[in-house]
Amino acid sequence: MRISLAWRNSESEFFCARQFGAAKSKLTVSAIIVAAGGGVRLGSDAPKAFVKIAGRTMLSYSLAAVAQVSSFGELILTVPEGFENAARAEVAAAGLGIPVKITPGGTERQDSVRIALGLTSSESELVVVHDAARPLATPAIFQACIDAAARAGGAIAAIPVADTLKRVVDSDRAIAATVARAGLWQAQTPQAFRRELLVEAHRRAVAQGIVATDDADLVERAGVRVEVVEGSTANIKITTPSDLAIVEAIIAAWTAGKG
Repeated sequence: MRISLAWRNSESEFFCARQFGAAKSKLTVSAIIVAAGGGVRLGSDAPKAFVKIAGRTMLSYSLAAVAQVSSFGELILTVPEGFENAARAEVAAAGLGIPVKITPGGTERQDSVRIALGLTSSESELVVVHDAARPLATPAIFQACIDAAARAGGAIAAIPVADTLKRVVDSDRAIAATVARAGLWQAQTPQAFRRELLVEAHRRAVAQGIVATDDADLVERAGVRVEVVEGSTANIKITTPSDLAIVEAIIAAWTAGKG
């Protein structure tokens, strides 16, 4: 087995192809990893996806998960401008065995997804979007989202809300109401959709000036059925140093358990 690496079109696109005895007959699922965020709230000079966790970059964990999902036919990776070479090194180390395109992200997450979506193959039937800031998403969660989206049109990883929720008046932080948690789920990534639905949802968002915190919101606005699949409490989004410490503790516990 040999690995071939080639650049083409521009410095923002990198293709990594592992050559097998026979090529895939058809590309059906594209993965997008959004890794263009800064590390300011983590107190890091490096972009968030390149912060080290247990000796590895945050990005490397998501790449490793994608590498274990046989459904994927390509990966599009958005990174901060100037970090393309660092991303190429991470991709090469991950040994994904599928074509990979690396591109600078946009100002906001939604912009980054739209940019990446424009680089997905027109042959792809499904697109899976994942935040590199969630390094502990498992291959099983990715596959569950793919399977559900193929059936319903859209699917996201999520967990049932466990805490009591309060609606608070921002001006004085007074509790205005207690929100019943029954039927409420906390959204995560990965999130998977039929490609044409996600492309249209982002086109509509630009035309109407819609800003959403996740892709499911954009797709839901079009009346598309989006299902939830059981995520994991370990699949937390790293935003603060305490989040980073929690993930490091989880990884340490997993590593000890395997020892």
